[in-house]
Formats: sequence, structure tokens, C-alpha cells
Amino acid sequence: MLKWFEQVSEGQPNIVSSRVRLVRNWEQYHFPKALSARESEELVKRLEYGLKDLKELDGNGYEYVYLEELDELSRRALRERRIINSSILEKKETVGLIVSEDESVSVVLNGDDHIRMQLLSPGLHLNELWKRADQMDDYVNARFSYAFDEKYGYLTSFPTNVGTGMRASVTLHLPSLSMGKKFQSLIGDMSRFGVTLRGVYGEGNENYGALYEVSNQKTLGLSEQEIIDVVARVANQLNRQECQVRELALENHRLEREDEAYKSYGVLKYARRLSNKDAMMFLSQLMSGADDGLIHFKEPCSIYRLMLGIQTANLQKLSRRPLNKEELDVARAGYLRVELPEIEEDEYRRTEHD
Repeated sequence: MLKWFEQVSEGQPNIVSSRVRLVRNWEQYHFPKALSARESEELVKRLEYGLKDLKELDGNGYEYVYLEELDELSRRALRERRIINSSILEKKETVGLIVSEDESVSVVLNGDDHIRMQLLSPGLHLNELWKRADQMDDYVNARFSYAFDEKYGYLTSFPTNVGTGMRASVTLHLPSLSMGKKFQSLIGDMSRFGVTLRGVYGEGNENYGALYEVSNQKTLGLSEQEIIDVVARVANQLNRQECQVRELALENHRLEREDEAYKSYGVLKYARRLSNKDAMMFLSQLMSGADDGLIHFKEPCSIYRLMLGIQTANLQKLSRRPLNKEELDVARAGYLRVELPEIEEDEYRRTEHD
């Protein structure tokens, strides 16, 4: 079965993925930070047993594991693939993890909160993800009574999650827009719309790959549908702005854009050593070229999958042994040479041949 990030989205260019996350707490227990080691283990086992038939809900196959039983490399790889976050990665107490075969659905037990449900998909599908998340939420709540307040909504470990307990987000590829002089002020203005915009792999000019995530700022005082609508609206607006800048560049500098895309492909396909920074930058340029129809692959290709695949922990898992920095750069180049598909002949060569 393909992982969700291996699927090629036929939707809007520049919109990489969507995510809906819900956090809940079981009213019978204190928040995770206040639990003893024994209580943490008991909580996880009870939750896991109550959700042992999760497959009945959506037909997905699920894997059930304890995070502490995984080696550090596997845990870091889960973080790179966005199944867990940094605070869960570093947690010492018992943490349960339920993950679907395609990794599009995950449930973390006793992380920052008792229950953290997350659904992911390529492209812009927030409404569909929310519908599925709502069904899962009802399924879980039928088995475990949530900590809920009539005035404040769902009670959570962090005040920023109180209310709906929902975080909706969209990851966008904004290589041209982020190069503009006004982009940093645009990020600052996002709060006026009730959202935040941050780099996925760093901030500002250090965000190699030009991937940005827009997500809701508030969870209290808005309904779930209102959160979905505002995040989708801002994501679409950013996408339109990115497309406008790129269309202008194509009109005035098409040859330069084509040259950039083909050079990036050449380096990625034939290099023998690549740093993460260089690989992310070239993959970003190749993604732009493919989205703009400047370069065509002979078979479907998810460039986002390649961006995830070249991250340190995932590379080391493929290598099945510890790698130093130079070995990582060699392994990264080797991975891309194998995984990057061939491209079709460019228009000039096809015309010449005809």
C-alpha cells in the first residue's frame, strides 16, 4: 500500500498536503504531565484496549506500538514524517501509537494530551479530513468520556488548544512568493486572519525547500467548520499569489525557468554527494518546474515524498546502519538517483526529431 505522501495529487499546484488534528483528554485521569509512571502505563493500556477494533471504523489496517519500544532512529523517522512531534519524541513516560498502514491516520496515546488524533492527505482536502476526524472523534468518545466544559469546550494540557481542540493546517510550496521583499511582513500579517504561517524546515531564508504551513491560531470561540474555512481560504489566497508571481516569471523569463528546472533535475539525478540543504533547494526548483509544465516525468512522481525520504533519520533507516555526515550526503544522492524517475524529451529535441 502506498503511503499518503507517496500519492500524487492531481489538485492545485503548490498545495502539498492537508492535516487535521484533534486533542482530547479522558476525564478519569489527570493531564499527562501530572501522571505517575504507573498511571501513564495504565492509561495507555486501557485506551489501547478500548481502541483495539479501530479498523471497524474505516476499514484501515492499524499497527499498535509503544513508542519506548522503538529505537531512537525509528522514533526520529516518525518525527520527520510528522506522525509525532518533538515533545512526544523526547517523552520518557509510556506513549502508545496507533498508525494506519498508509500513515494517513495516527492516534497518539498519552503524548501532550491523552488522545491525539491526526489525519493527513496530499492536496487540499480539509473538509474531507474533518469529516473523517469527526467520525473518529465520535467513535473514541463513545468509549471514553472526554474532559469537557460547557463554557470552554474540550479541556487540554495547553490553553492554546482549549475549545475545539482542533488544529487544521495546509502545507504549501511558495518558492517565488517567499523570495519577495514583503513576504516577512506578510507572515506577520497572518494573525489578522486568525492563522499563522511558518516554515516547515526552518524560518526565513533558512527554510530550504520553500515549504510553509498555514494553520489556525485560535481553537476557542470558533466552530470546527469556521476553522476549516479560514485556513482553506488563506491557503487558497497564498496559492493564487504564488501562481501570479510564477506566471509573470514565465512570461518574462521562461528560458531561465526551464534552465533552472533542467539543471536541478540533472544535479539530483546524477550527483554522487548532496547535502540536505542543496537537495531540498534543487527539489524545490524541480517541483516548481513540474507544476508549471516546464519539465515532465515519464511516470507519476511525488517530490514531497523525496523531500521526506532524504531527511537524516529516514535515510539512516534505509541504510540500516549509522552514517556520518559525508556518508549521509552520499546516501542522499544515491537515494535520489534511484527514486527520481526519468523525464520526457524536451520540446526542442522532440521537434528536431520530427
